[in-house]
Order: sequence, then structure tokens, then C-alpha cells
Amino acid sequence: MTEINWQDFEKIEMRVGTVIEVNDFPEARRPAFKLQIDFGAEIGIKKTSAQITKRYKKEELLGRQVVAVVNFPKKQIANFMSECLVVGAVGTDGDVVLLNPDFKVENGLRIG
Repeated sequence: MTEINWQDFEKIEMRVGTVIEVNDFPEARRPAFKLQIDFGAEIGIKKTSAQITKRYKKEELLGRQVVAVVNFPKKQIANFMSECLVVGAVGTDGDVVLLNPDFKVENGLRIG
């Protein structure tokens, strides 16, 4: 494991957002959903893909708050441009459990 210093950590913009749209992503190499996430007025709506189809159904994701890194550069995934990275705990079998706040909070709040 590579250690980072506090200044490195401060560069990472992890924010809370609410999933407002979920679509299938059949073009992805591995099963995934396309998500649109509302991060509030300051950041706005960002889209991403997430390989979370093993544990989550589309209906369960709508309205759910998630944590995402919002300051990565955009990344082309198949025919889709991802604008953020949803974070979760990844099991050895690739199963992902999304990270989210215990209570509903304002979209855009920074994780620190």
C-alpha cells in the first residue's frame, strides 16, 4: 500500500449526491448501469457508469444518496463519457457495496 500525505488527500473531492436516473449499459464490457447523480447547485448533475448490477436493481438506486469522487478527468467507457466515480467497498468476487451517508444530507456536501 502506498502512503499519501494530507495534502494529497485534500485534493480528492468526494461529495454526496442523489441518483436521479438509472439506465442499463449493455455496451459495457462487464454488467453495469449508467447513472445520473445530482450533486447540488455548485457541482450540478454528473453521469457515470457503475458495475453494481450484482447487488442493486435500478429501482433501488433511484433517489439513493451515494458518495463519489467528482474531480477526476472525464473517462470514455465504451460509447459513454463518465464524469465521476461512485465509491464502494469491493469484495474479492467483485461485488460492490455502495458507500452512503447514514442520514439524508444536502447534495454536494464534501466528504472529509
